[in-house]
Amino acid sequence: MSINAEDKSKIVKTFGRNEKDTGSTEVQIALLTNRISYLTGHFRTHTKDNHSRRGLLRMVATRRKLLSYLKNTNLESYKSLIQSLNLRK
Repeated sequence: MSINAEDKSKIVKTFGRNEKDTGSTEVQIALLTNRISYLTGHFRTHTKDNHSRRGLLRMVATRRKLLSYLKNTNLESYKSLIQSLNLRK
């Protein structure tokens, strides 16, 4: 299940620079985090869904790369994003 439009616009409004900013690093990380949290709940009931698990691992790797990029370019934004998304890093 993909994220619906109202949840996506809420995330973009919270983390974006303006309402139409979907490409900034902060918004991309927040959207990936939302999708990852949904999939982890999905795997609690569907333990043998290995095809989706591969996609989850790919999303986690992408988020990790984006987080390291954000850390190298804008440390204050990185710290506030980690705190607001409750990520342990």
